[in-house]
Amino acid sequence: MSAAPREDASNQSIPELICELCRLFYQLGWVSGTGGGISIRGPEGIYMAPSGVQKERLRPEDIFLLSDQATGEHDCEVVRGPVTGLKVSECRPLFFNAYRLRGAGAVMHSHSVWAVLAARLFAPQGGPGEFVCQGLEMQKGLRGFGCFDTLRVPIIANTPRESQLTASMAEAMLAYPDVDAVLVAGHGVYVWGRDWVQAKTQAESYDYLFRAVVESHRLGLPIGAK
Repeated sequence: MSAAPREDASNQSIPELICELCRLFYQLGWVSGTGGGISIRGPEGIYMAPSGVQKERLRPEDIFLLSDQATGEHDCEVVRGPVTGLKVSECRPLFFNAYRLRGAGAVMHSHSVWAVLAARLFAPQGGPGEFVCQGLEMQKGLRGFGCFDTLRVPIIANTPRESQLTASMAEAMLAYPDVDAVLVAGHGVYVWGRDWVQAKTQAESYDYLFRAVVESHRLGLPIGAK
């Protein structure tokens, strides 16, 4: 098992850090089967893992560098890309939602089974909804939340293509300004933070909370749905 990434990554390039995080997320089951992704803002622009590849096998030279001026699906300028014919991530307009609307420094997209089950539990028909929990210590890992607060995370309906989620994700982000995550029914979750450390901390905390609520439901325990 690889070591955890250092919080002080000043001596580590962002492409190297993205590859290290992708290997870690693969071990957590978040990026299986080429799914999921990660993007980090740097001084040169937006770094982003490619689409449709085995994330645990990425190398630094596979990472794209995009202009941070992009505002939608088709207007992101590739400043530097791999020479291997890889494609820019299908998630790019969704990542840019977090950069544009929240000033994020990093965005992580997980295909965790716990995120999928949590969305199914609160939106069983696959439509929009709201995940709710309360009274769990791991809520402290989220920006602005304590363990006795009530956490509400928006759920949006899935679409055939990831980029088609852009508008509904933006609407959910505007409707829930105190939450740094959006669940996608039958799909996974997007989580962001001011930097990669906060984004990773929140992604792990959300995944714990999703699992706790799903397992409590399976056990018949009344937890967190006030």
